[in-house]
Amino acid sequence: MKTIAFYVVALLCLCATNAFAQQTFSQRANAIGDKIELITKQQKDSLKTEVEAVNVQLEKNEITAAQAEAKKQELAQKRAANIERLVAAEEQKLSDLVKDKVDGKIEETKIKRLSLTYDDDFHKVKDSIRKRISYKRTTSQLVFAMGVNRLMNDGKADDRYKWRSDFYEWGLSWNTRLLKSNNLLHAKYGLSLQYNNLRPENDKIFVRDGNKTILADAGRHIDVARLRYVNLVVPAHLEFDFTKKRTDEDKVTFPTHKSIRVGLGGYAGVNLKEKQILKFKNDEGNDVKQKTKGGYNVNDFVYGVSAYVGYREFSLYAKYDLQSVFANNEIDQNNLSLGIRFDFN
Repeated sequence: MKTIAFYVVALLCLCATNAFAQQTFSQRANAIGDKIELITKQQKDSLKTEVEAVNVQLEKNEITAAQAEAKKQELAQKRAANIERLVAAEEQKLSDLVKDKVDGKIEETKIKRLSLTYDDDFHKVKDSIRKRISYKRTTSQLVFAMGVNRLMNDGKADDRYKWRSDFYEWGLSWNTRLLKSNNLLHAKYGLSLQYNNLRPENDKIFVRDGNKTILADAGRHIDVARLRYVNLVVPAHLEFDFTKKRTDEDKVTFPTHKSIRVGLGGYAGVNLKEKQILKFKNDEGNDVKQKTKGGYNVNDFVYGVSAYVGYREFSLYAKYDLQSVFANNEIDQNNLSLGIRFDFN
């Protein structure tokens, strides 16, 4: 069938060649416009037929939905390429025609019909086909998280610290879809600042003992005692996003953060600063606020594991430092953080 069609087209082209030589400028331009219109219509009709065939395969369970979508995208790309290739040849004919007109070989000058055909039909059909496979693969989010900290000793929480020990985190993340035509798997990565606060119980404060940091009695009532250390980290997660892709007549899109999400991964970074903040009343009854920066033996490097599960922008969030908070203490104390997290798209 394809062979017969080829010879028919070739015969028509041969017949048209002789007639074409006798045509005016306007007639030749219109003929090129008609050819472009025919090309776009044929490619569009062929794409429609091919897509219907894929749908039939899908209905018969001969292929999966993902395979069907991949085939449709491949067919759309093929037809768009055909349009560009075939129309390019017609554009060359138009260029030659204009050159002949400039050289004075042709008298008529109207080409309005061609411009309308090319602009209104060709670009419209080509853009429509391309829109079927256009989508944004990487998106960005603002991240904010907050919750409580617990220092862990051999898997048990250290009860010398208040539950008011807290953390908050903010940063910027990027989310890249890993599969071409499936929205489930994403790589989530970025840069964050983690603010961690440890608040001792029973009027205890942090003191330096040589190259170690220990808790000692303050010798007075302490209204507020906390050690704050700030880490700059690079988090990375494998995110499972159950948001469905969207398909309409003109395009396929892959939205994110619209359904249930699960992230598994970790982080690594450096300690930026540390300080102890104390608030108490002195012997005269005056309020005193005391800040002591640095020198509390907090590890220079941090790394750990983290996970979150949630819906849309909101998630429950957990992270665990695999390195000890204090570098030289005899007992390793690892920080466990539990809280909530927001990823604003």
